Amino acid sequence: MTQLRLHAKRLFDGQNFFDNHVLTINDGKISAIDLDTSNVDVVIAGLIVPGFIDLQVNGGGGALFNDTPSLDKLKTIIAAHAKFGTTAMMPTLITDKIEVMAQAADAMAEAIKEKVPGILGIHFEGPHLSLAKKGTHCAELIRPISEAEWQVLSRKDIGQVMITLAPETVSAKDIKRMVELDIKVCLGHTNADFKTAQKAVDAGASGFTHLFNAMSPLQGREPGVVGCALLNDNTQAGLIVDGHHVDYASCQLAIKAKPAGGIFLVTDAMPPVGTDIKEFPLYDKTVYVENGKLTSTTGELAGSSLDMATAVKNTHLELNVPLDEALRMASLYPARYLYQQQNVLRGQLKVGQYADLVVLNDDFSVNETWISGRKV
Repeated sequence: MTQLRLHAKRLFDGQNFFDNHVLTINDGKISAIDLDTSNVDVVIAGLIVPGFIDLQVNGGGGALFNDTPSLDKLKTIIAAHAKFGTTAMMPTLITDKIEVMAQAADAMAEAIKEKVPGILGIHFEGPHLSLAKKGTHCAELIRPISEAEWQVLSRKDIGQVMITLAPETVSAKDIKRMVELDIKVCLGHTNADFKTAQKAVDAGASGFTHLFNAMSPLQGREPGVVGCALLNDNTQAGLIVDGHHVDYASCQLAIKAKPAGGIFLVTDAMPPVGTDIKEFPLYDKTVYVENGKLTSTTGELAGSSLDMATAVKNTHLELNVPLDEALRMASLYPARYLYQQQNVLRGQLKVGQYADLVVLNDDFSVNETWISGRKV
């Protein structure tokens, strides 16, 4: 058994702030928390917080998951985001050919088998989306669900599975089937009316992908998918707080409307994260990076260059969310969404939890990232 004792000068455990606490880590998990600072291995002066959990990551470190998915690409992406405090993620494959979906599943199975730190499972964003709300997704690859997709979605060797779909293109019966397979179903890239979205929620859809973006809006006589997301307290929604995707006032409104835990932070990150890339190819287009905003050749937003540390900073400083709540939105709440019916072992720094932690500086930049008790 490998033991390590960390002296945290300042600690946020997911609920409260503490001074001068010591974390004992055994085999990647926290085995004790005490006040005995006389026998420690490492003293950490910054603020230690639970590691960030990102449920929508398309790429990073110059790599795009869709571009020939592989184990090496997954390792590149997690390494890029670890620099910004992400200790666990759902690598995300946007709409693509069935062969690429299968290849991505194979890469994920390899990562799960090798126990690659930080990889939880796979998020399929598409291909069963609305053409009207496709955003930068490729129209020619959007399609109805078929047996070929079911074979990929039904695999039991690829960790947790999430899927983003448009409920006007996937039946309530198929959504129920997904939920029975323990797939987390999120509504997104959808032009559905409120009733259609509500039927999907009643069938077991539990999440909404990048709230406000690429979905039918809230209006007086038609609440749309946004209205469905805000009205259903038993659902959670991802939110991109980068100042480009959603106006900060709309972000504040969503947080105010949902109960605590109803909104979690996501990045929707693309290859530029962790690099100085100014452009990259996507499908048959080029995506350009300017002042942190990613725009494709045809004018649509194409993911983001956001990292989780910046998302927390923006949420705290721009949305006036208390720091403890902003941190929960990046750690505890996505963990709870992903593992609602199971023992949640991430998102907090408590006995029995994985020792996934981040050391933040005063300006919210990341000084250190630890995954399963190891500094990365």
